[in-house]
Amino acid sequence: MLDLVKKMQQLATSIVAPDGKEKRLLPLSVVRQLAHEWGLSVREIEIRALKARILPARYERNQGTVGWEGQIKLLESTVAIVGGGGLGGWVIEGLARMGVGHLTIIDGDAFEENNLNRQALCTEVNLGQLKTEAARERVARVNSATEVTIHPVMADEESMREMLAGADVVVDALDTLPTRLVLQKVAQGLGIPVVHGAIGGYVGQVMTVFPGDEGLYALYGRGDVPERGIEAQLGNPAATPMMVAAWQIQEVIKILLGTGELLRNRLLFMDAESGVAEVLEIGR
Repeated sequence: MLDLVKKMQQLATSIVAPDGKEKRLLPLSVVRQLAHEWGLSVREIEIRALKARILPARYERNQGTVGWEGQIKLLESTVAIVGGGGLGGWVIEGLARMGVGHLTIIDGDAFEENNLNRQALCTEVNLGQLKTEAARERVARVNSATEVTIHPVMADEESMREMLAGADVVVDALDTLPTRLVLQKVAQGLGIPVVHGAIGGYVGQVMTVFPGDEGLYALYGRGDVPERGIEAQLGNPAATPMMVAAWQIQEVIKILLGTGELLRNRLLFMDAESGVAEVLEIGR
């Protein structure tokens, strides 16, 4: 593939980075052209470019945070998102824009009118459409390097084991407590970390759970739990899922790149109404 790298170098544009060094950028139009000419996926072209220290232009504003190797790692990673609604839609959007290479999206629901106030993927045009289908279409428009596998089903313990296998991280974007606990159990059995998020009214919480952690059991115990939490009474205004999903996205990126301090055995609790955010020690 030496000729491919030479072609990239010829077609790349040069800019001067803030540090004064020259940087080579590969425009999206060129990425698509090369993918077509060489019979490769957009993701494969982007990875080859990054390895040759040619930066796909779409990731220029990522680089100061994730670096060359980090962007390659993201493109080579798989993240499963369980739930494509209020939290999941924003998570899907953010991970695709960051350049995560493969998203597995699990949700058996279709859009209803009451989703319009907060769900990133829901529009007046696609009411009645499966959330997974809408997610796949949206990702294709946002980042053609991100490959999407969809499972338009209501997952149970057995099916989760199959659908989550191979994921590097799982995002809990569910809205029922029993299913959240099943998800944690299955992910721990597969050795996959989970980034949990939940919302209700102005309040949200985020926690990262690794295999062996108490995680959600420290919050809800191991017995019977109610179907839904406080959101059943407080509802879900537009900004709360955005707030929580943003933190979930950052936790996923940190896990994939092995950077930063994770919210492991810690619960980030946010109350936008009172302007309070605090981290609580959980399950140590």
